Amino acid sequence: MKTVELSARMQALVNMVSKDRIVCDIGCDHGWVSIYLVQQNIASKVFAMDVRTGPLKRAKEHIRDYHLETYIETRLSDGLAQLQVGEADCMVCAGMGGPLMMKILTEGREKAHAMKELILQPQSEIRQFREFLRREGYKAVAEDMILEDGKYYPMMKVIPSSLHDVTNSVSVMEASNEEEQLLWDTFGELLLKEKHSVLKQYLEFSMKHVETLLQHLKEQGTARAEGRMVELEKELYVLQKARVYME
Repeated sequence: MKTVELSARMQALVNMVSKDRIVCDIGCDHGWVSIYLVQQNIASKVFAMDVRTGPLKRAKEHIRDYHLETYIETRLSDGLAQLQVGEADCMVCAGMGGPLMMKILTEGREKAHAMKELILQPQSEIRQFREFLRREGYKAVAEDMILEDGKYYPMMKVIPSSLHDVTNSVSVMEASNEEEQLLWDTFGELLLKEKHSVLKQYLEFSMKHVETLLQHLKEQGTARAEGRMVELEKELYVLQKARVYME
């Protein structure tokens, strides 16, 4: 059977999954990530879950085509609703906005905190999402960032607070001040510390974009434009601070 090939961003995501996990693939869509995890002997079992009947039907068909029904179970589920506590030890979630992902983790808090790792790729409200994870007691142990089709995709592997003290390799560091915490929440503590090449590219791209907008608004010279300029100048300041942080 032909090996499933994933997009660059999804490949980077599955690369974060530890071997021999029992995975719940939330928002599994057509099931390709679930199939790949089993094909590559990364996951021993996968619960492929989606709230939409159409994609889940297609996932079932693909799983059957690859003869993996023994290893992949599909479930119609709104987030983690149809998963029992302790039934999976790894959650993979991508392809949705940060607010929806926060809702899933909030409603399934007990189930999520019972897992050994969560592999997450929010597509919006990234700073707010990282703040949420921090408040909920999750710690990032790995981060990556991919540029695909002109869009930047940050992703993270986090562990719940219950594992902080028992995982020797994890050092729970706190930001030295509010400004550093803002940088960590906005761009990712590990991406910044590792001087990630794609994050550097993102910062340069974003600074140029903001500077162009500022020049355009300056030429307008309206009161409304001035208000927007204040917001953009704050955004530019944070971007510049992040670039300096990575030097």
